[in-house]
Amino acid sequence: MHLAVSLNIAVATGQTGLTFAEIAGFVRKIEAAGVDMVIISDSWPSGEPSTSPFEATTLIAALATVTENIGLVASASTLAHQPYNLARRFASLDIISHGRVGWNATLRQNPLEAANFSRPAGIPNNDFRRRAEEFIGIVQGLWGGWDADALLFDQAGGRFHDPRKMHFLDHKGEFFSVRGPLNIARSPQDTPLLAMSGLARTDLDFAASVADVIAIEEPPSEGARATCDDLKKRALAAGRTLDALKVLTTVFAPDLTAARLEVWLGAESSDGLIFALPADRSAIDGFTDRILPELRRRDRARPAHGATLRSRLALGAGGAK
Repeated sequence: MHLAVSLNIAVATGQTGLTFAEIAGFVRKIEAAGVDMVIISDSWPSGEPSTSPFEATTLIAALATVTENIGLVASASTLAHQPYNLARRFASLDIISHGRVGWNATLRQNPLEAANFSRPAGIPNNDFRRRAEEFIGIVQGLWGGWDADALLFDQAGGRFHDPRKMHFLDHKGEFFSVRGPLNIARSPQDTPLLAMSGLARTDLDFAASVADVIAIEEPPSEGARATCDDLKKRALAAGRTLDALKVLTTVFAPDLTAARLEVWLGAESSDGLIFALPADRSAIDGFTDRILPELRRRDRARPAHGATLRSRLALGAGGAK
């Protein structure tokens, strides 16, 4: 069973957020316990006013320098970025981290975000979802723009790359036009991980066809098992293999008791658990002092093998080809 921690570093306006030293110390502790990845978010999905001491992708760049094994996943909005710049940023982060980075994309619209990006009236939900799907497809296409052996660096022969192994995207869609390719080499793990969350029922076919990890927001139960099985069937219908997708159940860590944790770890209702934590020092200390020892005692958090995040999660190749 795979284990992840989701840490939202946003706090209410006027409150003091976590310091980098606190975040880094916590991430190193869960890394030592064998947790597979940490997912960093820097805003509340409800759209309520909040502040954050760091931007999520900048934070995981810093965390990459003080960790060695744990996967580093950052939430980043499809509205606050352009697909080329976002694809380039995560490709660069993946090189910095030696293949441990992922992007958490959501199809849930933050109601206050559009006004900060020249859209004071917002975006109709259907348009937002179509735009997000197009955005995600472009990012994955750009990640696959260079074959793994495309760059030659042949100074004597005067060849920087093999043109046959560089692929222009030439995307022209409803919302974006992107030529490509990226000016960054292919990811150390083939492509950065794509995680998806905040999915409505109408998003499931798309998510199952492109995501590497899907977070479902329901307690481990028969219902979660049915959702997991449904997503795997949708992935197969999209021409993927069962090892191409992991479905993780999100649980709110501060509410966990040892007995409930044992039940949920044994439920096998999905491929693993995501422990959700707010930017609250007592909640983080409680998780470190109470949950991690339980995981170690039950031998549930053994260090995973594999240098990249994909290998830690036993995932197949990425969605970009």
